[in-house]
Amino acid sequence: MPISSIVTDLSRAATPAETALTRRVDLTTLRLFVAVCDEQNLTRAAQREGIAASAVSKRMNDFELAFGVTLFKRLAKGMALTPAGEALLHHARVTLLNVEKIAVELSEYSQGVRGHVRMLANLSAIVQYLPEDLSAFFAAHELLRVDLQERPSGQVVRGIEEGAAEIGICAAEADSRALEAFHYRYDNLVVVMRPDHPLAGRDKLLFTETLDFDHIGLHTASSIYLRSQYAATQAGKTMRLRINVPGFDAVCRMVQANMGLGLIPDRAFAVVGAGMGLRAIPLRDDWGRRELKIVVRDAAHLSATGRLMLDYLRAVETDRVGRVG
Repeated sequence: MPISSIVTDLSRAATPAETALTRRVDLTTLRLFVAVCDEQNLTRAAQREGIAASAVSKRMNDFELAFGVTLFKRLAKGMALTPAGEALLHHARVTLLNVEKIAVELSEYSQGVRGHVRMLANLSAIVQYLPEDLSAFFAAHELLRVDLQERPSGQVVRGIEEGAAEIGICAAEADSRALEAFHYRYDNLVVVMRPDHPLAGRDKLLFTETLDFDHIGLHTASSIYLRSQYAATQAGKTMRLRINVPGFDAVCRMVQANMGLGLIPDRAFAVVGAGMGLRAIPLRDDWGRRELKIVVRDAAHLSATGRLMLDYLRAVETDRVGRVG
């Protein structure tokens, strides 16, 4: 029987044999297994976990014997996962994360917190919209807590799929696969440059008009970087990329230092770059107007706090437009 079906098949009652097997899955063994996977070396994994290497080896061997599978290929210079090992690694990470969530949330209830939601969001959402949106949310729900982590859009989707968080916000162009997706906000990309740059007198720019000049790129997993690379390829050109940096503030600082042009959202420029004496020229390309979306695994099965947050985030844009109108 595949290890994944033993761990995840909850749709039917377990047989006595399966019940006996699942009792062999303990948290210590799962933690040690993940350590061996991370280190790709049994001795280093044992040192990391503060346990004898022989004890780790025995646990891994006992686990393989109990389930009748091979988890590792023993190589001359380390250990590599088998397909069964890959399946177990996914479930082990999710299980250990869920145990951590239990400990954290019970601790918070003892301290008076009445709900907790974990979120993943891309940099654009965190810099441009979430500070004000979450501030208003907390004003109405003082006893709730949010754990927010920044990840590139593709990793937001993966994190929600794997159960690392309940709610994610990412670029709409990211493939959300089997997740449920809802509209969140729109933003507009601008080309950031020094006022003495040859393009600084323009009101709007096509991206292709910037490709004869040096660029400062965001990190290579960001949706803005990936989209700009694709646009350059479609135009039959190559971006003259001088450096990749981790955030919008770093882009603006590099532009200020005369390293090249930067491409960031307009509201992000207003937050981090407006006081640097730079120009931000709107991008004319259709892809310069972007949608941000909310992704969840299953809205119907969110926690009460997660559902409250999802409903709030889905309504916030409608409420803002109504106030402006």
